[in-house]
Amino acid sequence: MSPASLRAHLRPTLSLAYPVMLSQLGHVLVNVVDSMVVGQTGKVPLAAVSLSVSVSTVVMVLGLGLAMGITPLVAAADGRRDVAALGRLLVNGVWLCAAAGAVLALFGLVVPPLLPYLNQPAEVVALAAPWVRVMFLSLLPLMLFQGFKQFAEGLGLTRQAMLLSVQANLLNAVLCYGLVFGRLGLPELGMMGAAWATLLARGLMALLMAAYVLRAVRLQPYRQAAAQRLLPDAPGLHRLLGLGTPIGVQMMFEMGAFSFSAIMIGWLGATQLAAHQIAINVASVTYMAASGIGAAATIRVGKYYGQQDGPEARQAGLAAYWLTFGFMSLMGLLLVLGRLRIPLYYNHDPAVVAQAAALLLIAAAFQVSDGLQVVGLGALRGLEDVKVPSVVALLAYWVVALPLGYVLGFRAGWGAAGVWVGLLTGLTLVAALLLVRFRRRPFVAAPMNEAALAVR
Repeated sequence: MSPASLRAHLRPTLSLAYPVMLSQLGHVLVNVVDSMVVGQTGKVPLAAVSLSVSVSTVVMVLGLGLAMGITPLVAAADGRRDVAALGRLLVNGVWLCAAAGAVLALFGLVVPPLLPYLNQPAEVVALAAPWVRVMFLSLLPLMLFQGFKQFAEGLGLTRQAMLLSVQANLLNAVLCYGLVFGRLGLPELGMMGAAWATLLARGLMALLMAAYVLRAVRLQPYRQAAAQRLLPDAPGLHRLLGLGTPIGVQMMFEMGAFSFSAIMIGWLGATQLAAHQIAINVASVTYMAASGIGAAATIRVGKYYGQQDGPEARQAGLAAYWLTFGFMSLMGLLLVLGRLRIPLYYNHDPAVVAQAAALLLIAAAFQVSDGLQVVGLGALRGLEDVKVPSVVALLAYWVVALPLGYVLGFRAGWGAAGVWVGLLTGLTLVAALLLVRFRRRPFVAAPMNEAALAVR
């Protein structure tokens, strides 16, 4: 990639990426705030948050992946200037996300009774069960938010979701502080106050994002096209599911590996689990920032793909790769320098802080791999290539990373650090394989017609 081409693509990629970064960070910052506030009440509540987040996030990312199937299709239709198709994508996307949110919320009735079978400390499970119920309930408004958000982002409108995420996170922080400690005139609910704060904040996000899409002048042509038929159609839903399901499965494989790692670390005790929650919390912040660049890659690659402009689609993806490499290298350096101080914002137990600092060193080592794999996924989604990455994730995380982590952590006696070295290996493998696939992919879409649409 020539320097001139890189410069030409960096600015528009950054323009799209930074609002998505902040919007994506909204999902993680909810857990960051919850962990920081609850962590001040003790290491057992913090360990309970770790277990709860590990379980609920696996289901959450399946829903987020389903919603992400909307964005590349919107970007490609926008590239073709197909207003009618965009109207149908708006209707089908919102219906799909609403139905998925309702189904995922019901998991809150199923999962809590299963927690005792995960062999976690009994006091941790007792605190985690009610938290999980509320967190699953919050997935309904979160999925509604995602339905409208992914449609807007596919059109390149990324700043609105960013602003709403910032506002909702400020509300969550205030409510979390007030409800956990009984401040600001609010009742003292302990760690459950953080869960209820998350539910309220996500409800606000859904209402405000829906209001934007349904009222913005810029989106009026698409609303008029959508108004021709407000009910979903089977072919449209089938296509969204065909693209979104592999994305959701891939994300579930990846997040499931991290969640099962937390469960394995929980076998070592509450101290190790609390330290894991701190380190994974911090690493998830940098990951979500990189996923913003990945989302920008989906939009830009998808738009050029829809325009049949293969060379520009390739250059857009490579520019996102270089941007991510620079950003995550910097993040890795910051984690090395701050590894001893960062844990103190969560908890002051010396054993927890020391263990978390050791895990942050490993997190620093996998920053570049983590960033490159998420931008690779984003670029491939822009090419509507989602099935092979799901297989790559399954093999890398569940055949390589987790077994290796178990051997190093429990057989070799490395403890939590061994489990994390397994994750480092899996992330590096995924990043390398996706980069090879992106470079070898064709960058021109097949002509769109009714027969091709039905097959896809």
